[in-house]
Amino acid sequence: MPRFDLTSIGEAMWRLSVPTGRRLEDTRTLDVEVAGAESNVCTALARLGRRTGWVSRVPDHALGSSIVRALRADGVDVTAVRRAANERLGTYFIEYATQPRAIQVIYDRTDSAAAHMTAADVDWAYLLDTRILHLTGITAALGDNGRTIVAQALQRARAAGIAISFDVNYRAKMWPADTAGAALRPMLAEADVLFCKGADAQRLFGCSGEPPQLMAALQKLTRATAIYCTFGEQGAALLQGSEFLFQPALPVQIVDRVGSGDAFAAGALDGWLDNDPRAGLRRGAGLAAIALSQFGDRVLSSRAELDAVLTQKSADIVR
Repeated sequence: MPRFDLTSIGEAMWRLSVPTGRRLEDTRTLDVEVAGAESNVCTALARLGRRTGWVSRVPDHALGSSIVRALRADGVDVTAVRRAANERLGTYFIEYATQPRAIQVIYDRTDSAAAHMTAADVDWAYLLDTRILHLTGITAALGDNGRTIVAQALQRARAAGIAISFDVNYRAKMWPADTAGAALRPMLAEADVLFCKGADAQRLFGCSGEPPQLMAALQKLTRATAIYCTFGEQGAALLQGSEFLFQPALPVQIVDRVGSGDAFAAGALDGWLDNDPRAGLRRGAGLAAIALSQFGDRVLSSRAELDAVLTQKSADIVR
């Protein structure tokens, strides 16, 4: 039996944000959160009782230690994380806003310890000791090192018979759409489970039409047997073979939009781990709603809370 239900590799960062209504250029205080697409998925699944392991490279100082300690406390195995002396932790800044202004994100992650990670830094035996390996386009967007690591991970996982989950997770501020589309096509082709925003499928891969048609076009680009697409406030959908299922978004009072996509992926993968991708569609919607209702990238939920949300048994106050 594999040691883990899911493993992943990628960059974790500090997220520094100002309250809604404040401007970054005029703030005197910043809220600090641990963030990172791959570690977010590991955390969410660990909180649901799954065995998860995360591989990365972080600075060998207090900021790197804060990342490792937070993920360890959340139940993620971090024994394969490498520590690097005299390097920096990637950060990103958020200025929250309400209409008509959009939320603004500023990245400061160039030349981070994770961006310098090479294939030689990866404990491949650890990473492949899993039921499913979760990879994202964000790691590929870090640069040549990141793309090499993702390509090797795909090749090694396929050779070892390990299932592969791939989330396109496009970030326009990290690389242009044409470059990302060309680089990510061979990666999503190797996925067994694929995640992609509907808008990204159109922007990066030229898919178009209503959700069933758009996802059918995306299906032609991958071997994935389960394809999940999210469509913002409309909801999400699953395509398995010729079977199309749509899940409306659950009602939610939004506190923080960031991290809901990773929460959706975690919920969907939780269903996949139970050999029930259809249940994963609803669990993904539930976990995404929980993520939207809390502050921070990491969704700190539980199996009981997710079940309560999905069965509409939640209450305003639990005493």
